[in-house]
This record gives sequence, C-alpha cells and structure tokens, in this order.
Amino acid sequence: MPLPINIADLINRRVVENARVEYKGDWNPEPILHSICAFANDIDNWGGGYIIIGIDEEDGMPKFPIRGLEKSSIDRINKELLQKCNLIEPRYIPIVEQTTFDGKEIIVLWVPGGPDRPYKCPVAFPTERAKKAEKAYYIRKMSNSIRANALEEKELILLANNQPYDDRANLMARVEDMKSSLISEFLHTVGSDLHSASLRRPVEEIATSMRLIGGPSEMRRPLNVGLMFFNEQPENFFPYARIEVVDKPDPTGVGMTEKVFAGPLDRQLRDALSYIKNYIIKEKVTKISGQAEAVRIYNYPYDAVEETLSNAIYHKSYQIGEPITVTVTPDRMEITSLPGPDRTISDEDIQNRRMISRRYRNRRIGDFLKELKLVEGRNTGIPTILRAMETNGSQPPVFETDAERTYFTVILPVHAGFLHPTKGEEPKAKPKRRTLAEIKALIMETLAASGNLPATELAATMGYAKVSGTISKAIKELIAEGKVAYSEPDRIHSKNQKICLVEDSKND
Repeated sequence: MPLPINIADLINRRVVENARVEYKGDWNPEPILHSICAFANDIDNWGGGYIIIGIDEEDGMPKFPIRGLEKSSIDRINKELLQKCNLIEPRYIPIVEQTTFDGKEIIVLWVPGGPDRPYKCPVAFPTERAKKAEKAYYIRKMSNSIRANALEEKELILLANNQPYDDRANLMARVEDMKSSLISEFLHTVGSDLHSASLRRPVEEIATSMRLIGGPSEMRRPLNVGLMFFNEQPENFFPYARIEVVDKPDPTGVGMTEKVFAGPLDRQLRDALSYIKNYIIKEKVTKISGQAEAVRIYNYPYDAVEETLSNAIYHKSYQIGEPITVTVTPDRMEITSLPGPDRTISDEDIQNRRMISRRYRNRRIGDFLKELKLVEGRNTGIPTILRAMETNGSQPPVFETDAERTYFTVILPVHAGFLHPTKGEEPKAKPKRRTLAEIKALIMETLAASGNLPATELAATMGYAKVSGTISKAIKELIAEGKVAYSEPDRIHSKNQKICLVEDSKND
C-alpha cells in the first residue's frame, strides 16, 4: 500500500527527523519488532517513525548503493512480519509499502504512534525450551530503540489515556466531511505514490491508508487532523481555528486594518504569510559609496516571520477557541497563540531563547506541515528565527508567557532602520484624516473618473483598505441627496451591486 509521503524524501531524510527513521539492511525480526514497539509507544509524541528494510545505515545515513531485497523474499518477510507483530501486546500492525528505489526492492514500514499505548513485545523470541518469552516496553531515545526502565514504564502507562488531540477521532463529524479534492492535492504536493489512487478510490479508502480515520468499526469517524487539513471550514469543528493579522500604524487605531485567514491549516498559513510578505514586510536599500553591492534590510525578515507563524500553527491547542493573532505596530510584530510552552521548557530557557521541547502537543499536524515543507525539523525552528533576525541586523526576538503558561507570544522587533529616518531622509508626514464632506467629494470624483464601481472597488480606488463606516455613511448621504444611486436599487445586497453617479445610472 503506497504511503502518504515521498519515499525519496523519506530515505534521504529531507522531511522527517533522523531519530524517526531507521535503516535495516535485511530482515532481522527481533530488533525490527523492538523498533516497531518503540515507535508505536511514541513516548515523546513525535508521531512514530519509519523503518526501511533493504538499506544499510552508515554514520546515521543511508549507505549507497543500497543493498535491496531479493524479490523472492518479499512475501516471506511480509508473512513473518504479520506473525511477529501478533506478539505485540496489545496487537499492533504497521502500515507496509513494498517499493522500488534505485532499481532495488525495499520495504518501508510506517509506524505511527499507536492509539492503545503502551505496547510491549518479546525481548527475545520463544524457543522450544522457553515457550513463553519475557515481554518488555521499548521506547526511542535519540536514534535508538531501547528497553524502558521502571520510571519510563510508569510514564508510558500515564500516557495511555493521553492521546494527542489532533490524533483523536471526532465524534461530531463524518468521514465524508473530508474532501477528496483536498486529499489528492496534498498527496500530489508531497509527491506520494498514493496520489493516483486517490483520484479513483473513495475518500474512506484513501483516508484509511493515510490513517485519518478512527473509532470502532461500526462508527468510523475522521481524526481531528483530517478535518484540520482536508475540510474547507475547520472552524465548524474547531472554533476560531484561524489566523488574524492586525496592522496598527497608530496607537489610536486610525488606519488600522484587519485580515482573517481561515480554511485548511496549510492554506491559511500560506495565505497569511503571502499577505504579510506583500503588505507588511518592507525593504530598504542603501547604496554605499565605493561598494558595488547595496545594503538591503527588511523591517522583519521573512524567514523569521514564516518560522514563527508556522510554529504557532504547530503548537497551538485546538481545544481552545482562540485564534492565532499577528499584531503589527510601528516598532514590533507580535505573534500570539494559546496555550504557552510545555512545562518541560523552563522559564530560564524561555528567557535565554533555548526552546527545546521534549514532547510535542500536535504530533500529526507536525507531520503534515513537515511533509509540505512548511516547518523545520524537530527543535530547529527557534535557531532559524534567531539566525534570520541576526542576519538582517535586527534585535533578537523576545519570548513571553505567564506563570500559568496560558499564552505564548513571540515579539519580533522592527529593524532600527525603520524606526528613525536615515541621514538626509525626512520623515514622511502622517496623512491627514479626511472629513465626511471631503470623502463625499472624493466619491463623486472617483465615480466620474472610473465609472460605476462596487463599494469595495470604490474604496480601494480612493486609497482605502476597506469600506469603512465613514465611507458607508457618505454613500448613504449622497444617495439621500440624489447624487449617486445603486445600480440595482431593488436588490441592495446583490453581489453585482454598484454605486453610480445619478447621470450614469439614468443612462444604464
């Protein structure tokens, strides 16, 4: 069965962290079973892992040319794999894909974090003399599968009823709430071999292959992560699961604009980043005498903004009905999400910008964002932000939370070059607010020059981001005065509605 990931990217560790990929040159059932058990226990909520059989490991990376497996051994390995997995308690079967890579046969085991953890398996396989094998719990430490000690066993048992929210079945939704078009688009984007099958097979089959369905057989339900990425309106299931960007050029709120980005998590993230890149981020170029290259600085480096907002999507709790907010003022950008960092990160670490999380809140969201190349690998996001700010010559970011860890705010200071005018550069005067009479006159001038316009286009042509209350009032007064009229006076809220000069409307 094809996996929902690009196999070449997986083998070369382009999207999955090193600790989550294990290479095995040949079928060796005992250590492979231990690794299956360890990935399924997923003690740190990384999202499980992958075992690639047929490729040797060298210094933590795949050894090329790869060894591969004999075609004649594939069926035998699959049968033995099922037989050995039946020894895991409770029963756990990984998802298997047999594929060809570099002209050789390999087997890839996808081992997601299991819903019934903790799992244990035989330390050694039973023999004729010892028919009952000792069983133990296994976990991942760094890039190794090891037997859990007594303290780690207790931790695993405590995690038994603590399945990450994004990996739980949503009893208020139906499998059909996941859209096949969105699933196919995702599989095409990541380059999965499952894409072609998704174009002709039912949603339930593809979603099952992607492990997006849970619940008992008589009541199958989509997992929360499936609704977050493959439903057009996740807010129907997770209130305020969206991004709000507020630009406040003045503390009084004059000239403030607000944009809301909703939809599947990856779409709202891309749309919000695109808006910030095009409308918020500014570049300043300074030519240095005697130097060929000009100096370029940005008010906020895009890489830092991208990583900060992506991390907010990744680590937000979708059980809390609050949006991710991006607030831009003349001296900073603040990105806030709820709740705060995990308690495994100390207050001192936050102050010193050492954000190394041991356990993730959303293991499946992270997997999808990494496969889409929208977030960095494990614990590499903060260094990316720090490096981007330093390269741009900006002050380092500030991380804020409260004692109860109810929120988390990342403050990106604006580059100093955008706070004060450079030498020889005069500060621009703040635009004067127009009076109601001036706005009415401007509406008449704009319509005379541009013809009939919808209200939103009229406001944009006048230089406004949206139809403000003052513009609406001006239009109403002009209609009452008989100077302008609606193109469809009997259908005020028609989507084709336009504002017309009275002379123009009479001729329509």
